[in-house]
Amino acid sequence: MTEPTADLVQRLVADQFPHWAHLPVTPVPKQGWDNRTFRLGTDLSVRLPSSGAYVTAVAKEDRALPGLAAHLPLPVPEPVATGKPSPAFPHPWSIRRWLEGDTLLDAKEVDNARLANDLGTVLAVLRAAPTHGGPAAGGHSFFRGCHPSAYADLVQQSLHLLDGTVDTTACEAVWDQGMRTVWTGPPVWFHGDIAHGNLLLTGGRLSALIDFGTCGIGDPACDLQIAWTYFTGDDRALFRDAAGLDDGTWARARAWTLWKALIMMSGVSGNDPEGVQARNLAAVLADPVTG
Repeated sequence: MTEPTADLVQRLVADQFPHWAHLPVTPVPKQGWDNRTFRLGTDLSVRLPSSGAYVTAVAKEDRALPGLAAHLPLPVPEPVATGKPSPAFPHPWSIRRWLEGDTLLDAKEVDNARLANDLGTVLAVLRAAPTHGGPAAGGHSFFRGCHPSAYADLVQQSLHLLDGTVDTTACEAVWDQGMRTVWTGPPVWFHGDIAHGNLLLTGGRLSALIDFGTCGIGDPACDLQIAWTYFTGDDRALFRDAAGLDDGTWARARAWTLWKALIMMSGVSGNDPEGVQARNLAAVLADPVTG
């Protein structure tokens, strides 16, 4: 599949939603991994899955977002229309209401202490949302919401490849600690990708949560990785307090963060040219909170 362009999106919209054909289409400056996003006029956005692996997220978000929007204390993307596969583009695609804001790494004058408290609180509210009809964690969520042991083989492969480059003993200790715990509560909503690009801020404060493509019902540990990928010191502790959850869940969250860092550093999945994942791994290994 060729990379989607603004011209392609313009043709898709004109063909399937001609009442919006007059609106200009512009790509967003920073694209995500799962989707290619374009702004449609001033009030709408168009999202096209980047490959067939992310197609199931379109219908899942259409079902999940309205209910979550009614429950959460800040905006989430509002489904407006769903495009059909066509000769021009082989997958379903979506039109959402545009949400203003800067992504976390682009935002200025961020009060990290307030952000830690606000984000932790939002995740606690998300866990309390009604789960009836929600999708159980699995392949559609790339096993977020499942136990991190789903990726044990990739962790072992990565540690083998990185032997002599990382502290394998320390990594194995973090992984082992996570493996000794399980989620014992009822399945709850998780977002699945609480990352810098999916948090929107306005005036330095959290204002929206976007990209629910990996959401589902299960273990919320996967939503806590930002404790080590962004927060530090006292702000990390504030986030932990606001998010709640027991020590075992935080141990699994560390395991999730370790997994992501290792597979990218080793090249098993993706890469780490700017050393971001190496820094995340260092944060996980240095954290005195052992759960």
